[in-house]
Amino acid sequence: MVANLIPLLGLSLAELKDVAKQLGMPAFTGGQMAKWLYVRHVRSVDDMTDISKANREKLKGLYTIGCMPPVDVQKSKDGTVKYLFPTMSGKFVETVYIPDNDRATLCVSSQVGCKMNCLFCQTGKQGFEGNLTVSDILNQIYSVPERDTLTNIVFMGQGEPMDNLDNVLRATEALTSDWGYAWSPKRITVSSVGVKNKLCRFIEESDCHLAISLHSPIHEQRAMLMPAEKAMPITEVVDMLRNYDFSHQRRLSFEYIVFGGLNDSPMHAREIVKLLNGLDCRINLIRFHQIPGVDLHGADDKRMEALRDYLTGHGIFTTIRASRGQDIYAACGLLSTARKEAGGSL
Repeated sequence: MVANLIPLLGLSLAELKDVAKQLGMPAFTGGQMAKWLYVRHVRSVDDMTDISKANREKLKGLYTIGCMPPVDVQKSKDGTVKYLFPTMSGKFVETVYIPDNDRATLCVSSQVGCKMNCLFCQTGKQGFEGNLTVSDILNQIYSVPERDTLTNIVFMGQGEPMDNLDNVLRATEALTSDWGYAWSPKRITVSSVGVKNKLCRFIEESDCHLAISLHSPIHEQRAMLMPAEKAMPITEVVDMLRNYDFSHQRRLSFEYIVFGGLNDSPMHAREIVKLLNGLDCRINLIRFHQIPGVDLHGADDKRMEALRDYLTGHGIFTTIRASRGQDIYAACGLLSTARKEAGGSL
């Protein structure tokens, strides 16, 4: 990336029109730039061939596309692919492509590292190293080789999306607006540990699906697993969610990593039903993937199936998420660029 040049990727149609105006170009040039970016995915300002050469030279003096290819690729035996993308700040983030029959999901990151420090998450062990810009977020989609096969995007990679809400909202706007990718918001899910004030804003300003990291319905236990519980109790988050309607287009789901002998008992199942009673939602049960230095273990299939059946039998649609990409550390909770940030190889 050329130093001091401003990325066009991530700018809205109105902002692109302002760029054109400031450089003395016709207003419609902003619309041309939007099409080149979000429909044709050009890699250079020179590729915007219906803009005059003189105007392209003006653009190149101040702006760049803002796209950067991945610098590393790892492929799993199950077809999952993990990409390492550079960021505008010179750091790195991981992005995971997950093909599944007629679906292809991209798991994108919103931060380098994470502040939340959840016990079971490798990203949390990295610590927080900065928010991604809008162009950093969109570049994970723009520059992934499988871009044109994608059916879904989940903001479940590195970072807490609500901690970088302005840029996440701008990215989802580009993905869902007519001037951008024109995707349905139903193709996008944004996750959170439950940052209440930011969640309200997200729900009110976006139509994308929402996923909340639950992992235990018991306050003391969830606080042990997720320090954020101390300041943002899940009971308060759920009470807040009850103020919104999730019975139509938007889906509310809860993510629940199942730890053997810890949060997989009949008591936990009953407490989950009590906590979520009357809320229009679903639960995704997730297998735990061991990380170094953490004394937690995954539950066996029998316990996971019993938990699923109890919850579904009590009115909460529950699925067991297939584990993908574990052999390349691409599965849930395993993403980290700590070694790369420290100057080592991944």
